[in-house]
Amino acid sequence: MTWITIKTTDTRWEAEFMQQMLIAHEIPVRVVAQGAAIHFGCDSPLAVQVPPQDQWTALLLLSPIEENL
Repeated sequence: MTWITIKTTDTRWEAEFMQQMLIAHEIPVRVVAQGAAIHFGCDSPLAVQVPPQDQWTALLLLSPIEENL
C-alpha cells in the first residue's frame, strides 16, 4: 500500500491526536518516526501518513476552521 505524508510534527501527542481524529472518520492512518533522535532520548519528527485516495479528506479534517469575520 502506498502512503502519503500529510503532516509532520515534533510532538508525539500531536501526531497521535491527528491519528485518532482520522481513525474516528474511518480513514486509514499511520504515524512514522523520521530520524534517529528517538534513540538518543529526544523526540524525532513524526509523519502522519494516509493512503493517496484519502489525502484531501484527511487534509480538510485536519485544517483549521475558517471563521467569518
